[in-house]
Amino acid sequence: MYKRKIEQTLSLWKAKKGHKPLVIKGCRQCGKTSSVVDFANKNYPNVICLNFHEHREYKAFFAGALDVDTLTMTVSAGIRGARFIPGKTCLVLDEIQECPNARASLKFFKLDGRYDVICTGSLLGVNGYRTKTEQEEEENASVPVGFEQVVTMYPMDFEEWLWANGIEQQHIDYLRSCLLNETPVNEGIHQRMRELLLRYVVVGGMPEAVTAFLETTNMNDVLDVQHGIIETYKADMLKYARQEDKSRIRECFESIPAQLAKENKKFQYAVIRKGARSSQYAGSLQWIEDAGIIHRCHNVSITELPLDGNAIPDVFKVYMTDIGLLVSMLEDGTAWSILQGNLLGYKGAIFENLAADILCKMGRKLYYFQKDGGLELDFLIRYKGECCPLECKARSGNAKSMQTVLKNPEHYHIQNALKVGDYNVGRKGQLLTLPFYMLFLLTDV
Repeated sequence: MYKRKIEQTLSLWKAKKGHKPLVIKGCRQCGKTSSVVDFANKNYPNVICLNFHEHREYKAFFAGALDVDTLTMTVSAGIRGARFIPGKTCLVLDEIQECPNARASLKFFKLDGRYDVICTGSLLGVNGYRTKTEQEEEENASVPVGFEQVVTMYPMDFEEWLWANGIEQQHIDYLRSCLLNETPVNEGIHQRMRELLLRYVVVGGMPEAVTAFLETTNMNDVLDVQHGIIETYKADMLKYARQEDKSRIRECFESIPAQLAKENKKFQYAVIRKGARSSQYAGSLQWIEDAGIIHRCHNVSITELPLDGNAIPDVFKVYMTDIGLLVSMLEDGTAWSILQGNLLGYKGAIFENLAADILCKMGRKLYYFQKDGGLELDFLIRYKGECCPLECKARSGNAKSMQTVLKNPEHYHIQNALKVGDYNVGRKGQLLTLPFYMLFLLTDV
């Protein structure tokens, strides 16, 4: 069982007086169920787990009255050994999107207050996408607005990957001190972190893929897991999408590597299919985003805070939420080349997506800046109260656009900038350069 940040969220939730039932939503196979069940078993003397995907018969428990007394009597009668002890029982409702009435029952559990309830669900189901059968079942069910707390969980982030590889808190604290003091990282630690970064690029943060790598170090095993996850996503496209949208969603999804391989990485519908238009595919792209598979990175009209207020809605790039899944979608041998440091033509796409992976798993929204004439900043983030450009370099390299905005503060309103790449900590005037593996430490907003 890996150490995950959701554990702290769960602990804070449990400690809060009068807490509501908790719903943890996330993309498929990001570790929701294992984290919740592990937490429940460690913190409650009595745990009852209902998985509506594996045991569809459990849905019958919620087919009648939803008051707590009726539900606890029905569940305890239907599952041998299930006991509800006030103040000591955690009810885990797994894959709750499969049973809309179970979601509706959360209101009654909150009002009753005797039992804690933690739910897990795929983003598609929790966000309102339903199969035809589920839509029929949901006619008499309702989302318990105001009676539940909803938290989004991501695949393992880079820091969690470091924990899984034996990097301890003292090592991370040391890296943070190097960032704060702007001093180079010890060479031995620097080389180890570089190695772990490249491994993260090819493995990503899906727990099953992480396990496959750590147990075997065989990339073929990792790729088998990743390809299986991709096929699960495609199966969801068939399950949840409307019939007329199924093929378009798949076309959008399969175009992502080609979108990122372009020099101009702005998402273009014509890359999906010649002559394709936004009116045909915008809904399909939104479906993939709602599934948690991708994140959009919006262009902004000006390099000023607030970034969200300056975002251009219909001009954006698209990145995979998990870098390992992106690499698995590329041609055979790409993972091996990355581990050897040979990135070829995909280096820009891979390392921009790596930055997007790290930033979005930190909870940051993604923004970039591009204007006619070729000036482009890979990312813009809020850092230490300022609008700060963030450039990504696979190795070394000049950041001409960044130099331009730094030399023209009266026009771009930029005072400081960051560049991450394959080098150690250093500063030159307004530009702070950092090793790529330090990106997850940029938490000061």
